[in-house]
Amino acid sequence: MPKGLWVWPTDPKGQRRTLRKVASSPHLLPAMTAIAKSKEGMSNAELAEAINETSEWPTLWVIRQLTSLGFIEFKVDFFGNPARYRITEPGRVALSAITGQPLPKPPAPVAVVAPSPPAPQPAASKAP
Repeated sequence: MPKGLWVWPTDPKGQRRTLRKVASSPHLLPAMTAIAKSKEGMSNAELAEAINETSEWPTLWVIRQLTSLGFIEFKVDFFGNPARYRITEPGRVALSAITGQPLPKPPAPVAVVAPSPPAPQPAASKAP
């Protein structure tokens, strides 16, 4: 396995070096690009398909690297849907710096409002 990038450096020179390593990686940059393009994020299987890997180990390595750098985050869905990886704001800035193209802001989450129960119907009066 390649040597890992585990901490985002504080000095600008170290940050540029880290971005060069991410840009030159055959898995990290495609993974970040795929996650950034996905509207609702990507599951493990979708990410493995995006980086064209059939083994879980490279996918796990990519996830650990990007999470430790703070470029992606893991969002759990408590209602049975798969958990998803989403790009963070530092990840957007890093991807924009690597590619040289500004990334659009993610769409704001839409508030889901529960439907209100139907209004009770008045009882029909009986005529004698």
